[in-house]
Amino acid sequence: MRWFSRENGFSEDMSDMSRNGFDQARPASMADIAAGAAPSPLDNALEPIGVVLEITGAGAQIAFDIERLTECAADADPSVVLAGQVGSQIKIRVSGGWLLASVRNQRQDAKARGGVMAAVDFLGEGEEERLTGRIHAFRRGVTGYPIPGALVYPATSSDLRQIYASDGRASIPIGNVYPTKDIRAGLYVDSLLGQHFALLGSTGTGKSTSAALILHRICDMAPEGHIVMIDPHGEYATAFRTTGIVLDVSNLQMPYWLMNFEEHCEAFLTASGDERQADAEILAKCLLQARMKNRLAEKMGKITVDAPIPYLLSDLTTILQNEMGKLEKAGTTAPYVRLKSKIDELKGDPRYQFMFSGMLVGDTMVEFLERIFRLPAEGRPISIIDVSGVPSDITSTVVAVLARLAFDFAVWAREERTRPLLLVCEEAHRYVPNEKNADGSSVGKVLSRIAKEGRKYGISLGLITQRPSDLAEGVLSQCGTIIAMRLNNERDQSFVKAAMPEGARGFLDSIPALRNRECIICGEGVSIPIRVSFDELEEHRRPASADPSFSKLWNGGGEDDEMVQRTVQRWRAGGR
Repeated sequence: MRWFSRENGFSEDMSDMSRNGFDQARPASMADIAAGAAPSPLDNALEPIGVVLEITGAGAQIAFDIERLTECAADADPSVVLAGQVGSQIKIRVSGGWLLASVRNQRQDAKARGGVMAAVDFLGEGEEERLTGRIHAFRRGVTGYPIPGALVYPATSSDLRQIYASDGRASIPIGNVYPTKDIRAGLYVDSLLGQHFALLGSTGTGKSTSAALILHRICDMAPEGHIVMIDPHGEYATAFRTTGIVLDVSNLQMPYWLMNFEEHCEAFLTASGDERQADAEILAKCLLQARMKNRLAEKMGKITVDAPIPYLLSDLTTILQNEMGKLEKAGTTAPYVRLKSKIDELKGDPRYQFMFSGMLVGDTMVEFLERIFRLPAEGRPISIIDVSGVPSDITSTVVAVLARLAFDFAVWAREERTRPLLLVCEEAHRYVPNEKNADGSSVGKVLSRIAKEGRKYGISLGLITQRPSDLAEGVLSQCGTIIAMRLNNERDQSFVKAAMPEGARGFLDSIPALRNRECIICGEGVSIPIRVSFDELEEHRRPASADPSFSKLWNGGGEDDEMVQRTVQRWRAGGR
């Protein structure tokens, strides 16, 4: 076998490696293994497949021997079969143990005469088991570096099983480590939720089903948890009907007076520019007066316009009418007329009854928070907020109210040491868009604040999106764990790569080549970056996100007349 030499290329025979310490570099217990003192690991795992040429702080340049890689390809161990391939793991012998690295790229060197050059990224290090030579006690980070000439070995399934072990931390299983079929991949729940997470993937990659799988596993592990999911398409109701509650326009009953002043402006103001500023000043004055009419305000004394104090919409319109009557010039009544007309429109439109009904004026804030945040959970830890039936002009406002309530509740309950809360946003790019797509809505500000400050108060954020490049620039960088499925858009790929840690670059290059229900996971939720094949989710626990089968549906008969009639009825009734 021949090896690279930095001075004269591919020139040294394997027999010459003893001069460079090869004999001393073999496991100290090799004789014991040969003598039958312990079960022998795979032969290919005991033989080096390359040598280190150059070291940097985060990785190394190594030379693989093409003959040894060919031998490994015939092995029975899937990890050894892929030895040296992009995205595979290799281990480098260092003093006292092993250094684990991931192969970022490969190239054939013209001077190497059959050899393969590769760049690797360091992942972590572990000790060496005395009898088997396997990695154990693995930890992320590097404290001891190899030197040029150090030998490179394939990481075996036994090594990976030790590395991916949960090491006693609370974790949820989600699938198998690629390419194995028996090494389980898990997510560390405390790290996953404690520092936010993002699930990214193009349409049709299994993103919704994978999100449901992760949330189901969390619910199974923590039946007394507190999870709120914003569902913009009504996909997840069928998946969590037995393990949570589903709230939509028919039963959400979200009181309008829970909105703060900024959210009131989004719902009530229709003007723009200077006119909008004038309308906002009038609304602030009248809204505070309306809140002050409540007995709660009288008991509390001085309150602000943002205080969640119930008030009557009729009181607000009456105050607007009275203030308008005090004016001297008739030309200045336009702001009052605009505000009053908009409020009357919201009161009278049946599409907005879930929020602006006159029945919602009672002080139900405690009951509403308990229902939304599952306090207590009673074995149903997740609430699905289906906003697909919410009129599009106030959808962002509704999501903003729910997100802000979650954050404010976490802030004011901090002294109570209340249980933490997870807020999951599907189609997150709609709510926290980048500067190019920003519309100034309050929901983006609230979710950005949760991303930056939420973990201090025990509120975690989960972002699910098919267009990560449309997310606000700073939000994705706040996610401690990134779960990336296949991304077809090059701009999205570049955006995700920029947010990933350096050691995951070898994995990230494979994002366009991932199959459905496969992902790359990097960050705090896993011990090292891994490629995972998600478990199959039971039919009754899947979201209603499957693509329609045109060939079947267009070739089958049906009661089209009745179907259209039922559709028109739902259409006219606004989904009720």
